[in-house]
Amino acid sequence: MQILHSLHHFVADYGYFAVLILVALESAGVPMPGETALVTAAVLAGRGDLNIGIVIACGAAAAILGDNAGYWVGREFGFPLIYRYGRYIRIDEGRLKLAQYLFQRHGGKIVFFGRFVAVLRAFAAFLAGVNHLPWPRFLIFNALGGIAWATLFGLGGFFLGHAFEHYARPVGLAALVVAVIGAIAASRFIAHHEKLLQAEADAAMPGPLVA
Repeated sequence: MQILHSLHHFVADYGYFAVLILVALESAGVPMPGETALVTAAVLAGRGDLNIGIVIACGAAAAILGDNAGYWVGREFGFPLIYRYGRYIRIDEGRLKLAQYLFQRHGGKIVFFGRFVAVLRAFAAFLAGVNHLPWPRFLIFNALGGIAWATLFGLGGFFLGHAFEHYARPVGLAALVVAVIGAIAASRFIAHHEKLLQAEADAAMPGPLVA
């Protein structure tokens, strides 16, 4: 409760700048209460202290910028590390190519919907970079997700106040549970069809991976 109280004061004192910083850091993978900061700023806008249009614009811009930072960190540093040392955690070149192949097919959905799922929101962009999702495609789904997320949570906080978080938090947790169950189901499916999927990946992405 003390943390939320301090966050409220931080957002009240620094307004749009607080939204930009906290949302951008969370989106880049740093554990920060970006979503709560956005809702808090929207509540203040509902009281007339801030402009809701600017709050939403700051939230969307910060989400997009932070996600792009996470994407490039994953692409420039995460991928080379996994490519070089992944064999120690049973991620050889074949499995890394398979992951890239699956991300080519489904990465856009992961980036868009990941924006609305706790935990995944902080890592979806990084994973997109690691798996070399083409940046133009990443940017499209990232921008759509960031704008939709900032608009939904901004208007929710503006019209419903802090009560919006009480409704949104269970929905976010439910989405996380669904995402975890989906990830487990997907991993089991991949494990049972790994050879077939790797053959598809080799056909779609011939030649060795480039670190």
